[in-house]
Formats: sequence, structure tokens, C-alpha cells
Amino acid sequence: MLAWFAVVVTGLLLQSTLFAPPNGFTLAGARPELMYLITIVLAMLEGPASGATAGFAGGMAQDLLLNLRGKGSTALTLTLVGYVVGQLRQYITTPSPLLPVVLVAGGTAGGVLFDGLVRFLLGQLNVTALYLLRTALLSAAYNAVLTPIFYPVIRRAAEASRAKRITRW
Repeated sequence: MLAWFAVVVTGLLLQSTLFAPPNGFTLAGARPELMYLITIVLAMLEGPASGATAGFAGGMAQDLLLNLRGKGSTALTLTLVGYVVGQLRQYITTPSPLLPVVLVAGGTAGGVLFDGLVRFLLGQLNVTALYLLRTALLSAAYNAVLTPIFYPVIRRAAEASRAKRITRW
């Protein structure tokens, strides 16, 4: 549990400092969505229950600590993304090295678009659909580039957590 707490806090710190606009590292104005990356990789490694749990916890932390918009929309989105990616895991028979990159890119794009839809339905979306699509694709590309860097760290935390659970029983 402490390893996952450290991963989520580190992701939030990086997203709020290093990758925060306007002075952070952005890709054509879009920033990476590190909570999406963490949730998707965890769901891919551990399954739908862990992915949904990590998505909810990471999403609520992001909503409460970083955003001024409606609370809970990111938690809802990340919970669904974590569950869906975890369910997709069972259909993957021969994983390739590019699989995490593709899943992170697709999950991020879909998640950002879904979050935009939720915010639109709640009356909190103040950008155009074209801008939302552009941001979703650029965030997905940014997360895809960052996946080879973060994937080994998240996998190591998952393995450490799994080893602790096994020895405890």
C-alpha cells in the first residue's frame, strides 16, 4: 500500500510541478495525464479490481488536490478506465513490448474524451469539442512517450506489493 501511495503522490507532484502549464513541459499546450498512465499500467498488470481501485484513489486525489473543477469526474473516469483496461488484459494472449504504450495511449485518449463528456453533461466544459479532441490526442501521445520511462517503476511497485501480499498470507 505504501508503494502505491508513493507512486500516486509522485505522479501528482510531477503533474503539478514539472508538467504544469504554462511553464512546465507541455506538448503543443497539452500536458501528460500521469494518473491515467499509472491507472492503465496498474490495471494492465493487476487486473480490473486493482485498476478500478487505483483509478478511483488517484482520480479523487487529483480532483481534490489539483483541480478546481467539479470533484469526482476524474475519479469516475479513471475508475472506468482502470476497469476496462483490466478486463482487456484477459484477452491478451501474447503481450508485446509495445502493448503498454498502445494501451496507455488509447486509454488516455478515451478517458480524456469521456471526462470531457461528463463535464459537458454537468455544464462544466468551457472548451470546444475540437479543442477537447486535440487535447485528448496530444495527452495520449505524451503519455505514450512517457510510458517506457514510468512502466518499469510501476511494474516494480506492483511486484513489491504482490510479494508483500503473498508473504503476509
